[in-house]
Amino acid sequence: MTSPLTQLRKFVAPEIIFGDGARHAAGNYVTTFGAEKVLLVSDPGVLLAGWVADIEAKLLEANIAVERFTAVSPNPRVDEIMAGADIYRETGCKAIVAVGGGSPMDCAKGIGIVTAHGGHILDFEGVDTIRVPIPPLIFIPSTAGTSADISQFAIISDQQRRMKFSIISKAVVPDVSLIDPEVTMTMSPYLTACTGVDALVHAIEAFVSTGSGPLTDAHALEAMRLISSHLEALVANPADGELRAQVMLGSMQAGLAFSNAILGAVHAMSHSLGGFLDLPHGLCNAMLLEHVVAYNYEAAPDRFKRVADAVGIDCRGVSQQQIKKALFQYLVDLKHAVGLGGTLGVMGVSRSDVPFLTNHALGDPCILTNPRRSSSRDVAVVYEEAL
Repeated sequence: MTSPLTQLRKFVAPEIIFGDGARHAAGNYVTTFGAEKVLLVSDPGVLLAGWVADIEAKLLEANIAVERFTAVSPNPRVDEIMAGADIYRETGCKAIVAVGGGSPMDCAKGIGIVTAHGGHILDFEGVDTIRVPIPPLIFIPSTAGTSADISQFAIISDQQRRMKFSIISKAVVPDVSLIDPEVTMTMSPYLTACTGVDALVHAIEAFVSTGSGPLTDAHALEAMRLISSHLEALVANPADGELRAQVMLGSMQAGLAFSNAILGAVHAMSHSLGGFLDLPHGLCNAMLLEHVVAYNYEAAPDRFKRVADAVGIDCRGVSQQQIKKALFQYLVDLKHAVGLGGTLGVMGVSRSDVPFLTNHALGDPCILTNPRRSSSRDVAVVYEEAL
């Protein structure tokens, strides 16, 4: 009989350079790919912080021509991807460099898909829809949380349907991820909290996912340990470079875990919520997290006990119900400690919105690997508990 350890598993990851100054390798990698001109994708906030100019200067030093595209919203939109693809083609770019959080990186993935295939980005919604190789992707994350620089996900906002949709394919795993903790130094405490909680959710959901296994578990557990040990201190001391590096490492580990084990109901429901109200993704996760954990706990109690251990809860001689209660309270306390104590109701969600949100959450691919099978009523009840 096949054991969990000997079952066939797949693990995909980009080439990773981690550490202060990693961003300076961008020019070398572009040259290796034989690209003489790149599309540099970012957003207005990262542009204002100076990182676009910083990366552009390094690329120009390497004799690489640069075309900027920084018209990216906090949740990247269908029309922005199509506009970026037009610019890529019209200006003769041969590779894409993205610097920023999840939004510019997911936008860059979408641009790559459209330039390789033609057509419209909406044609590629779903799993394994990419038919041909896309341009080289070199990503430099400016936040410690989304892990778009690691993952085989692209999350796009469709304004017409007021929802986010997922594109999942190993084809959108970046070729190179240059993970430079220095680039996260310009994040505000609020953004640090949002992205840090997002990374913690990645780790928890990956660990209890039905797609988890030996290749992802170690990354998920270490991510939980790193983030739970350092995030609160980092939000209170945002200029601490060592804390930045620890949380960045945790985010990377979480990305390696969830990109391969996939996620669960927190993200399925968060994608629906974020598309509906155009809220920060990490905030959406934060408002749902403990409610989904409480719902899922009975489906994977031993797994959640290990989650509790990883975040520092003493589980010795304690019943499963006590562990469940302690983990729920830990997550609530952590959110409040980093300034993310809001509810769906405060953010503008009403009970009448729940059917719309539920319908889209049930159509999200992340719901398929949730440890507990979820009916429409199950999802609706969780949304209602989070109001």
